[in-house]
Amino acid sequence: MVQDNASGQGGTGTFRPGSGTAARRRPTLRMVAELAGVSTATVSYVFSGRNGGGSGVAEPTAKRVLEAAEQLNYRPNRAARTIRTGRSDTVQLSLHMLSDPWSLAVAAAVNEEANRHGLTTLILADGDWYAALDRVESDVAYLDAAVGSDEARRKLQALAERGQRLVVFSETLEPDGYDVIRSDAIPGCYLAMDHLLERHTAIGCLVAEGAVRTPEHSRYTPYLVRMRERGLPIVPEHTATYADTQASAFTAAVALLSREDRPTAIYATTDFAAIAAINAAHMLGLRVPHDVAVIGIGNTPDAQSIAPTLTTVGPTDFYRRQAEIIVARALDSGDGEPGLHEFPWSLVPGGSTDLDAPPRPARTN
Repeated sequence: MVQDNASGQGGTGTFRPGSGTAARRRPTLRMVAELAGVSTATVSYVFSGRNGGGSGVAEPTAKRVLEAAEQLNYRPNRAARTIRTGRSDTVQLSLHMLSDPWSLAVAAAVNEEANRHGLTTLILADGDWYAALDRVESDVAYLDAAVGSDEARRKLQALAERGQRLVVFSETLEPDGYDVIRSDAIPGCYLAMDHLLERHTAIGCLVAEGAVRTPEHSRYTPYLVRMRERGLPIVPEHTATYADTQASAFTAAVALLSREDRPTAIYATTDFAAIAAINAAHMLGLRVPHDVAVIGIGNTPDAQSIAPTLTTVGPTDFYRRQAEIIVARALDSGDGEPGLHEFPWSLVPGGSTDLDAPPRPARTN
């Protein structure tokens, strides 16, 4: 039996393209070597990614190896290469809500940066990020929802001690053998409320269910604090909750905007909920921002793709810069030891709160 290794030991005979044997078995490194007329060590060297320097394989020889591999439809054994080089050339992303524009923007930015360096991006579908990362090797893993509990800290530390490079998005965790991306949303949420309060007193809140239930500070807190500070009534019916889906946010927004005493402005705790509110307003024949102003949180790329553009709060150029940190760590070219990377937030004005923007024509039946 022919072994697929660099030594070339374990098999005899000569492979002839088009033979019945080739049709019945997977092409091996030895077959590529025989077709190209080189040693198995040369083929292994070409596919190791080390070729190209002054001491590498000559370009005509490397070209002959690649042409032979293409003719045989040969694919290198990635698992063996990972063991040999200690690299998998993969970046893993654990994103808790892939349909969220924030998650989509993260995935797109990381994939673009990874492709520039010949890396492959994988998205973990398993909700148990620890079990998934414990099973699958990668050059770096990114987590956007690692809860700051003692158990989560122990799991992150166990992965880091095993040698798994990690980049964790968290507003509470501190670096502990892994990088932490910190982009504290709460100060930005206060900016969003202050912006609405410049012109509105009847402000509704479109908020994630979890943010209402948590005893800790959440994105719901700035809404309550600012309304109380201004002496404005907090109308229970003006708070609508949604689950982590765009459909749920749209349904909640429709219910909120269908009320006779509907608010004149909506503070939405995510950009995707704010976009759902704009779509709900359009469906109901309301003009944004003339009948209802809307502000979101996150500064996602989708904020600029809706009409009117969404006023939002968030970090500037966050997705590209975060992607560079993640890929640099995958390439082991991060700046020294893992550390904290902070991204402050600011207001990003858009047409959804700008009363000077041209009004959307009222819907006619």
